[in-house]
Amino acid sequence: MIAAAAVQKPKALRRGSRFAPIAPASPSHAEPIEAGKQELVRLGFVPSKQMILSPEGYFAGSGKDRRREFLTALQDPDCDALIATRGGYGSVYLLDEGMPDNLPSLKPLVGFSDITSLQIYLWQTHRWTGFYGPMIAAGLDHGPGEPGGYDQESFLKALMQTSSTWTIPLQAEALQLGSTEGIVLGGAMTLFEATIGTPWELETDGAILMLEDRAMKPYQIDRVLMHLKHAGKFSKIRGLVLGDFPDCEPPVAGSPSVRDVCTRILSPLRIPIVYGAPIGHTARSILTIPLGVRARLSAEGSGTLEILEPAVIE
Repeated sequence: MIAAAAVQKPKALRRGSRFAPIAPASPSHAEPIEAGKQELVRLGFVPSKQMILSPEGYFAGSGKDRRREFLTALQDPDCDALIATRGGYGSVYLLDEGMPDNLPSLKPLVGFSDITSLQIYLWQTHRWTGFYGPMIAAGLDHGPGEPGGYDQESFLKALMQTSSTWTIPLQAEALQLGSTEGIVLGGAMTLFEATIGTPWELETDGAILMLEDRAMKPYQIDRVLMHLKHAGKFSKIRGLVLGDFPDCEPPVAGSPSVRDVCTRILSPLRIPIVYGAPIGHTARSILTIPLGVRARLSAEGSGTLEILEPAVIE
């Protein structure tokens, strides 16, 4: 069971708080980055000047430079939060370069997709809460409530609310009815799978586990789910929140869909499960889900996730 007493929460953001854009994975283009920064400004935040990196293939920069950017942002007293420009691939190389035992300071890290690697590392090694939500050039750039954009209410509440509970409508469907409480953990399922066997392998006992991804064939999702099952990652979880898995259509008409695969493998767990939430990779407005906090999952109707404790403190 996850020890709630060990959880470390960053300070809540407020109007005027400064976001440090970081690129721990793949490079992005200037136009969506600028659009995403302008959206932060519209929300009342201040984007800091980003470190200039020299792209190397599908990486935004060398592993050393991306690690330095990450640690510099944590150390900067004028920076209140970190937000990734985009995902892609490469965050795990920051861990390969090695991280100090004691990080400079505790700050929110916002992102999804490849950022899962860093979020799981920070949870497993430091018990930091995390924020699985939009990135500068992957969500914020399209604006609030727009296709490919982000959900403004959950974004602000996750980062700014320090008291009382609040509810996230999951806009999904119940695969397995019920209600449960647990610690919200997870992210992009292939990145979660990749932690198995590492020093920061994600522990899932007592969790409401969140899984999502994109551009995978149903049989590939089947393979990941079976690996997670055989690795014991589902044996003591309390509930599941599944994404809507865009670009994952069956390769042959009439063959099993992702929903079919999830129903067949996961329903026998006999825990509350919702499928089709706009988390991470989605064509809808991306929800921001706080990680490492207690929540109540209701798998009825379109599903809700009630956040029972804030992810940030005064």
